[in-house]
Amino acid sequence: MMDVTSWLSAIFVGAGCVALGFFVGAKKTGLKFLSIKKAAETASIVDGTKKGRGKPPLEIEKLAEIIEDFKMVLVVRNDLKMGKGKIAAQCSHATLGLYKKILHRAPKALSRWEMCGQVKVVVKIESEDDMLELQGRAKSLAIPTHIVVDAGRTQIAPNSRTVMAILGPADMVDDVTGGLKLL
Repeated sequence: MMDVTSWLSAIFVGAGCVALGFFVGAKKTGLKFLSIKKAAETASIVDGTKKGRGKPPLEIEKLAEIIEDFKMVLVVRNDLKMGKGKIAAQCSHATLGLYKKILHRAPKALSRWEMCGQVKVVVKIESEDDMLELQGRAKSLAIPTHIVVDAGRTQIAPNSRTVMAILGPADMVDDVTGGLKLL
């Protein structure tokens, strides 16, 4: 009988410790989250901006609620003859630039894209004029884009437009970029 009582007390003490640890951990995590959020709000008040406020949500934010398949296409200018490393760096700049551009104005769209595995397709285009025409087509469909303008420190001339990123519902993005060949 003594052994059963000892086991039961050990189980209750253990369960109590687990519960106490859970609540203490949850409270500390909640406090950290609140202090980070408060710090971000304070920083935005100090610099005079409320990021994402003042600008309306992007159109793709509404589409993210009804369309599941989102993707990003990176359009690389082939006429610049960039090396592989340069192309990789410029594609990274384009991805991050577009992500930052829509982070506060279309968070559901970004979440949808992330849930799709962050699909990225890289295609090539033959000129800056063709790229700008493609951007105009994307804008007419209210699909966000970001074009990287290179500083010109390495392989190409300063202020060259190198890569355009476009993110949205896969069918709509394909309407814009579907005729381009893979890089």
